Amino acid sequence: MTPSAFTVLARDPCSDARAGLLKLEHAEVQTPVFMPVGTQASVKAMASEDVADLGYRLILANTYHLLLRPGAEVMEQLGGIRRFMGWDGAVLTDSGGFQVFSLAKLLEIREEGVLFASHLDGSRVMLTPELATDMQLALDSDVVMAFDECIRWPAEDRYVREATERSYRWTRRSHQRFLERRKNANQFFGIVQGGFSRELRRWSVESVVELGCDGNAVGGLSVGEPKELGFDTLSYTVPLLPADRPRYLMGVGTLQDIWRAVRLGVDMFDCVLPTRLARHAHVLSGGAHLNLKNARFRTDASPIDESCRCMTCQRHSRAYLHHLFRAGEVAALRLATRHNLWVYARFMEAVRLAIREGRLDALDPGRNGAPAVSGEAVAVR
Repeated sequence: MTPSAFTVLARDPCSDARAGLLKLEHAEVQTPVFMPVGTQASVKAMASEDVADLGYRLILANTYHLLLRPGAEVMEQLGGIRRFMGWDGAVLTDSGGFQVFSLAKLLEIREEGVLFASHLDGSRVMLTPELATDMQLALDSDVVMAFDECIRWPAEDRYVREATERSYRWTRRSHQRFLERRKNANQFFGIVQGGFSRELRRWSVESVVELGCDGNAVGGLSVGEPKELGFDTLSYTVPLLPADRPRYLMGVGTLQDIWRAVRLGVDMFDCVLPTRLARHAHVLSGGAHLNLKNARFRTDASPIDESCRCMTCQRHSRAYLHHLFRAGEVAALRLATRHNLWVYARFMEAVRLAIREGRLDALDPGRNGAPAVSGEAVAVR
């Protein structure tokens, strides 16, 4: 990607936040952007058209899961992930590194890659940087992510250093494979690791940036560490990344955390939180979580959020959703998920508008008196 494929359009005067435009092969995406997670070529409980109706143009899918099922051959034969799932927007694919280290069993880390037992059937799979890249190209991802080693917290200093250096070598191999096999206008993002060591973070940034990736992601945060330690590391790392390329914070996704990271100059986010909460009957309202299974909602005729204009709130009551969840009806998952994703979409619109108008601090979700953005439609300018 040339730097012009990502353009910074506005900057917040009181922070490092910026609003921009990221041009991908299948969509132009306004940033800062939140990507719903469609791990297995599906945002859980939602059809692709439902996600598009909420205003999303970019979603995330996962190489690990799609490699195991249905597999690279099937995905390529059927024309890639967008045609497979009926999605007309853009797709970023995680390389599978995090899932290998969090889901797979009997891990054996080698210089070649990671040998693991599938969580589905126990079969042995060797996932290498080359295979992870090939799979993402078979999916025809708009954004291909480097294969990296996810470093858990806490970890011994020696392991953190070894894993950081190995992640860079894997990123370099991923990038080389990408350049050899790139077919269309796919883009490649490197991933910065380094644990919580400033020295290693700086080394990782300098090494990955030297590859000339189209964008750069900050990995290895939100892995069990205290939140302030994570943000301290993020605040040190982000300014080291090139300003003319998109910056992606992986796996961080409460509204408060997104707002804080945006202030530091982060452009892209993903997280399972809004969809996972919805499947457990937790919905967002006025900055709080409501558990719709609670008995107090049994006769509550009000919508989830009085200010919300999503389809769920316009048509259904808390009492109805309470009933659906108690009865185990599948419709409950769709209605709650649609509401939570609407909240996130409208919040990101509000963030972009606030950056352009120089008032991002007033939008702080954790500040008393901050304007409600839980469900209000915000004009896109």
